[in-house]
Amino acid sequence: MLEKKEHNYEKAVLVGVVTQHQDEDKLQEYMDELEFLAYTAGATVDKRFTQKLTQPDSKTFIGSGKAQEIRDYVKEHEIGTVIFDDELSPSQLKNLEREMEVKILDRTNLILDIFAQRATTSYARTQVELAQYQYLLPRLTRMWTHLERQKGGIGMRGPGETEIETDRRIIRDRISLLKDKLKTIDKQMATQRNNRGKVVRVALVGYTNVGKSTLMNALSKSEVFAENKLFATLDTTVRKVVIGNLPFLLTDTVGFIRKLPTQLVESFKSTLDEVREADLLIHVVDISHESFEDHIDSVNQILMEINAHQKPMIMIFNKIDDFSYEKKDEDDLTPSTRKNISLEEWKNTWMAKSKYPTVFISALTKENFPEMKKMIYDEVMKIHISRFPYNDFLFEYFDNDEEENNPD
Repeated sequence: MLEKKEHNYEKAVLVGVVTQHQDEDKLQEYMDELEFLAYTAGATVDKRFTQKLTQPDSKTFIGSGKAQEIRDYVKEHEIGTVIFDDELSPSQLKNLEREMEVKILDRTNLILDIFAQRATTSYARTQVELAQYQYLLPRLTRMWTHLERQKGGIGMRGPGETEIETDRRIIRDRISLLKDKLKTIDKQMATQRNNRGKVVRVALVGYTNVGKSTLMNALSKSEVFAENKLFATLDTTVRKVVIGNLPFLLTDTVGFIRKLPTQLVESFKSTLDEVREADLLIHVVDISHESFEDHIDSVNQILMEINAHQKPMIMIFNKIDDFSYEKKDEDDLTPSTRKNISLEEWKNTWMAKSKYPTVFISALTKENFPEMKKMIYDEVMKIHISRFPYNDFLFEYFDNDEEENNPD
C-alpha cells in the first residue's frame, strides 16, 4: 500500500511544445496549470522551456537542440526535475533521462504523484495505487536499465525469466489483486447507495480547485477539507442537507482536469458512479479563472464519457469575490478581449445562453446564497414531487438561515 509522503520543495523546469493542435495561447494556459500542479506536488518552477514543432519528436518529444539547452540549464542551476506537459512514451522517458541525467516526469506522472499524496482513506489509496501500477507497467524498462537481459552462452543461460519479466508478472498480479479489492469495495458502496432510499441525490461536479468543498461546507454546515490547491478532495463525501423543509443528500466529488490520465478515470470509477447515479448535478465554475469556459467544456466532456451529461443541472459560477477585469477607456477603439468583460456582461451572457438555471455566488463570503439556495430547492423539489406525488409536507419554501438570524 502507498505511504503518504511529505515533500520538500524541489527545483524543477517545465517543458511544453507548440504544435498544429496547440497554439501559443493554449500552451501558456496549460503551462500555468502545470506550474500549479508542480507547486501542489511540492516543487518550485525555476524556468519554462517551449518549442514550436509540427509534431513531437518520437525519440525525445523535443528537438535535440532544445534537449541540449535544457540539459545545460539544469546542470548549471543544479535542478533535479524536468516536467513535460504531455504524457511521454516509455522510450521517450528513457531517452530523456539518459540525455539529461535528471528525473523526468510527465503530466500524468505528476498528477498521479499528487493523488498519492492526497489519498487518505484505504479506498482512495487503493484506487491511486492501481492507477500508478497501470502507468508503471509499460515503463519498467526505464526503471530497471541496470538489469539488462542475461547474455547467452555457456554458463550464462538464465533460469527462464529475466528480472524485468519477473517484475512485470508481480505488477500484473498486483493489478489483478487491486482490481478485485476495488470490485469488493464497489459492491459495498453500491449497497450503501441503495440503502439511502429514495432521497434525492445531488452531486457537486466541476474542475479542480473551483470551490466545491467550500460550497459543500457552507451548504451542509460541515467541515470537509478545503484548500487552495489542486485535488484537495479525493474521497467522496456525502452529507445530508436541508434547504427550507426539503432534505436531500449532497455529494462532493473529485475535481476534473484537462488531460486527465485515463488510468485515473478507470481506477476512480466508483467515485464517478456517485455522479452517474445522482438525480441532480451542481456544476461549480471558477468565474475568476481566465479559462473558465475551457474548464466547463472539459467537465462536460468527462460527463459525456461517463454518460451523465443528460442529467438535470444547475450552473453555479463561484468566486465572484475574486473576479476582476480591465475596464476600457471610452476613447479606446481597440477590439475588446476577454479581459475587458465585466461580471455583469458575463452574467447576461450565461444567463441568456445557458439551458440550465444559473447563479453567480461567492462560497467564501456567501454572496447571493439565498438566490442559489432557492434555485437548488426548486430543482430538488421537481425531482422530489415526481418521486413522491402524494407527499403533502412540502409547504411554502422558507429560508432556514433567515429564520435562524431573525428568531422573532
